[in-house]
Amino acid sequence: MSVASEYRPDPDVLLARVQGEERRKHRGKLKIFLGYIAGVGKTYEMLMAAHLRSTEGIDVKAGYVETHGRPETEALLEGLTLIPPKMMEYRGVTLPEFDLDTTLRLHPALVLVDELAHTNVPGSRHSKRYQDVEELLDTGIDVYTTLNVQHIDSLNDVVAQITGVLVRETVPDRVIDEAAEIEVVDLAPPELLQRLRDGKVYVPDMAARAIEQFFNEGNLYALRELALRRAAERIDEQMLAYMQTRAIPGPWAAGEHILVSIGAGPLSERLVRTTRRQADRMGAQWTAIYVETPAHHRLSKEAKEQLTRTLQLAEKLGATTVTLFGLNIASTVIDYARRHNITRIIIGKTLRPRWQEYVFGSVVDQLIHYSGNIDVYVISSNEHMHQKISDLDFLFPVTPPKDYLACIALIAAITILGWLIKSFISPTNLAMLYLLAVVVIAYKKGLRPAIFTAIIGVLAFDFFFIPPHMTFRVTDTEYLITFAGMIIVGALISLLVTRAREHAYAAQARETETGTLYALSQDLAVAADADSIIAAVTRNIREIFQWESVVLLPDEDHLIVHPAGTGLVLNADDIAVATWAFQHGVVAGYDTDTLHGSRLRYIPLQRSAGVLGILGVKPAEPDGIITHEQERILTAFANQMALALERVNLVRTSQK
Repeated sequence: MSVASEYRPDPDVLLARVQGEERRKHRGKLKIFLGYIAGVGKTYEMLMAAHLRSTEGIDVKAGYVETHGRPETEALLEGLTLIPPKMMEYRGVTLPEFDLDTTLRLHPALVLVDELAHTNVPGSRHSKRYQDVEELLDTGIDVYTTLNVQHIDSLNDVVAQITGVLVRETVPDRVIDEAAEIEVVDLAPPELLQRLRDGKVYVPDMAARAIEQFFNEGNLYALRELALRRAAERIDEQMLAYMQTRAIPGPWAAGEHILVSIGAGPLSERLVRTTRRQADRMGAQWTAIYVETPAHHRLSKEAKEQLTRTLQLAEKLGATTVTLFGLNIASTVIDYARRHNITRIIIGKTLRPRWQEYVFGSVVDQLIHYSGNIDVYVISSNEHMHQKISDLDFLFPVTPPKDYLACIALIAAITILGWLIKSFISPTNLAMLYLLAVVVIAYKKGLRPAIFTAIIGVLAFDFFFIPPHMTFRVTDTEYLITFAGMIIVGALISLLVTRAREHAYAAQARETETGTLYALSQDLAVAADADSIIAAVTRNIREIFQWESVVLLPDEDHLIVHPAGTGLVLNADDIAVATWAFQHGVVAGYDTDTLHGSRLRYIPLQRSAGVLGILGVKPAEPDGIITHEQERILTAFANQMALALERVNLVRTSQK
């Protein structure tokens, strides 16, 4: 083998690079001036760079610049064209916001948008300013912006641990990853503290409080290191991409892939952020997996909302999210890891009582035992008291009192039957009737009533059929072994029957979901036109979720409801949100980060030809969320619908 062929570039890497460059060809470039805290001079450096570009003949406009009253910063605004802020009312106060629409209309070559992590006033098109910036970039406008390291989403919990302050305004890491350039604006902590004391960052009273509470020297050094490390990781990524595309041999590993196992508890968000940081340090791919066990349907509404938020956070931080059904979490995770070349697994360990781990088993112990040559990293937490569902919740769900009355009635009936036939069979055989009652109750009512039935069955058997009769005294000690055996066997039978019932319930739920998608695919297969396709999808959504839905298709330069006269009436605001989702090809509206105040969620119907239309759904609960399971089905519906519409369009084109 020749040297040239030995170090031939990877075709997949080259293809990914070419595709990325093609996407960026018509997209604006983002430059982030990154600092570790307020006052290091990010806005000042951004304005200096803007003046330099302006002298080169570039059309530069200041979209939003926050000077904080600093004279040297305000002086740099002279000579730049300012876009007036958009004044918005909120709770009786008028607040200035970045005017996105005016900027899009003016379409400068470069626009300055300060404070990337800012949260917009409610009523704005986007909830976050970084989303405004993304829309500018999509139209081909270059953007200069500023950001502090504590606002990077994956570092949120680290910053909170260092400073004791939880930062609420964060920016997804993908925004930083997609930036064309990052310039670190650095200032030594002693110099920054001197600027604070001189009143160049805050007024004197505020500066004194800031130094005492947040701007202490230890915090500054720690945050400074975080900023420099994050910038160094970005440089390392660029260097690695350069070496790979040019087939330059290096000492890097074949490739790391990290898998994080998440659940419905609050610890999962910490696991996701930790995994993102490890993946950044290693330059690795990472995946977030949720194993949907038979206990999933018992999750509370709050737990399902927490799970949905965690999966959304993982996607925002750049993870591939996977949901799998499995009877055992550890075996399902290990099986996935081996099939997808996972090199390390991250899992959380809640600090529950040791006896529960002995009785019900430990996912962490099983994962470590079966991991083989896959590294397992365990992150502990003391948040077990806030866990939404536990083994006890799954095995011992809350039971209504009427179920216990049914247990007593069944035991009473068996006792009467046994009293009538006690002359014909031995007491030991009578015990089998009580065990039969335990099995029936376990199948019908669950584990708690079954164990209750086992206990009262033993008491009834002792009281009525073991000498001396009508007392709980036992003269023959051998019967004590019989009683213990009845309770233990009854509990084990109850456990097995309950687990089998839960597994059957979970399998039925999965079969129902699969059957739903199969039924829709059959309806779409025979649909001959767009009206039939839309009718099939809206009917299935109504039957499954009891939600109303609507489909909007393009007609010349605007969207119209198709077919006309649908039961769900859209107003001008609804049409505007749908149009935005259509133009940008992203999900918007209800329970999303974009135009979340809308009463509908708008899902683009995307195929190879582009966005074919919009599917809008109106959930029945006005203040609820769309769960992960519902979102999964809606996405599948939208994909199948887009495929069917594309087929109809191709047939129509071929006929013409």
